[in-house]
Amino acid sequence: EWTEVLLVVTGIALVVVGLAGAVLPALPGLPFVFGGLWTLAFANDYARVGGVMLGVLGVLLAVGLVLDFIAGSLGARRLGASPQAVAGATLGTFVGMFFGLPGLLIGPFLGAVAGEIKARRPIMQATTSGVGAWLGLMIGIVAKLVIALIMIGLFAFDYLF
Repeated sequence: EWTEVLLVVTGIALVVVGLAGAVLPALPGLPFVFGGLWTLAFANDYARVGGVMLGVLGVLLAVGLVLDFIAGSLGARRLGASPQAVAGATLGTFVGMFFGLPGLLIGPFLGAVAGEIKARRPIMQATTSGVGAWLGLMIGIVAKLVIALIMIGLFAFDYLF
């Protein structure tokens, strides 16, 4: 049936966008992955993946969102980053994605340092805060990516077995 095919294509597209969003700050990755998996479960009337698994995936979504928030703020605050550094790191990640992997690795650091300089912090403090904001952002990205892959793996296992 064409509606099932449309739902499957939509679900897969949402999961793919969600995986990209686990790495890119502009997209809410985990909610997209969850929405895609829910759509895939709905496509066959929850016959293969039911409410219990979707509940587990919902809990993982919540844990992932909390971990992302904690990692970002903890890494930045631990090394004394200002809110401007955190905002700069996020902006640096967004701009960095247009420059491939090097941009994604260097962008958050440069953005955090620029944010600290804008906040009129000394260059050594700006550099230290930049490292903290970068670490927090990277830990958050890794956590989101791992949780997204766990969600997909659990869904696939439940679907197949």
